[in-house]
Amino acid sequence: MSDDPAESATDANAESEPDAAPDAAAQAAEDAATDAEGEASSGESAAADPDATGDGPAVSDRVAEYDDDLAAEVATLEARVADLEAERDEAEATAEELQSRLKRTQADFQNYKKRAKKRQDQIKERATEDFVERVVTVRDNLVRALDQDEDADIRGGLESTLKEFDRILEDENVEIIDPEPGTDVDPNRHEVMMRVDSNEPADTVADVFQPGYEMADKVIRAAQITVSKGE
Repeated sequence: MSDDPAESATDANAESEPDAAPDAAAQAAEDAATDAEGEASSGESAAADPDATGDGPAVSDRVAEYDDDLAAEVATLEARVADLEAERDEAEATAEELQSRLKRTQADFQNYKKRAKKRQDQIKERATEDFVERVVTVRDNLVRALDQDEDADIRGGLESTLKEFDRILEDENVEIIDPEPGTDVDPNRHEVMMRVDSNEPADTVADVFQPGYEMADKVIRAAQITVSKGE
């Protein structure tokens, strides 16, 4: 070592310069990592604020001033961040589109339900109107029969009216439940009123007290019957 103070200072600076370069590179790498994390977490704010992106050199360019290999890694990270931001934007756009389509589908379904209910109500109303139009004809015939003289034989007219009414019921797919004596009891279609002495086999239909009706395999009113006790 030289005894000259100036030369000693120069030597000291020369020895410290090699150590300073790695420290600067490490500091730059740390800054690059911090900047990369910041870019990944604040993509939305950067997109909203043009000043946040800045027009200065990229992080990788700044790191390249100290370490080319590290700059390459930083550049890779920056590219990855850009790709992730692009994927995020695409996913958000897709989610918005799907949500919009879902809302439209739900609205269309609600409108369909309203139209279907309205159509069903209209069908019921028309069916009822058609049935009433045919039934009032039967009433008109009964009124005409009652308008006959008291001594008039109206049995024929009543029988004709009954046939007309039965025809209307048949058109509506309504069947009369009127079991013959001696037939088996059907608990789904028959209502047993009492057990009576009868010449019919035991536990079979003895007589029909009141006929029943069924429509489209659904019992509207069960037939009221008596059941034979047997001989």
